Amino acid sequence: MKDKKTSRLRRAKRGRMKMRELQAIRLTIHRTPQHTYAQLIAPAGDRILASASTLEKDLRGGATGNIDAASKIGALIAERGKAQGISRVAFDRSGFKYHGRVKALADAAREAGLEF
Repeated sequence: MKDKKTSRLRRAKRGRMKMRELQAIRLTIHRTPQHTYAQLIAPAGDRILASASTLEKDLRGGATGNIDAASKIGALIAERGKAQGISRVAFDRSGFKYHGRVKALADAAREAGLEF
């Protein structure tokens, strides 16, 4: 039986191949029990255009592994993307289920102006 991480990465690979085929800027996320990370990655996958995480000083004050922190990250990554002229992205959930922190981050990014 495969372990959880191998299964998650296999699921993530399918979506990433399609996004590479479409030449879309990816909003990719990663979550751990304590922190949430988000990055805007160039279509070729070689450059990070913007990033945000709960490791930043202004977000470390409270709890960092919950839905509220994830929604703050979503708004922050959307703000940084809009500052660089990015408005349309493909959401790469990295094989994680679309609920909880992943959904909160995506909804906050949409409300802040990113389209996906």
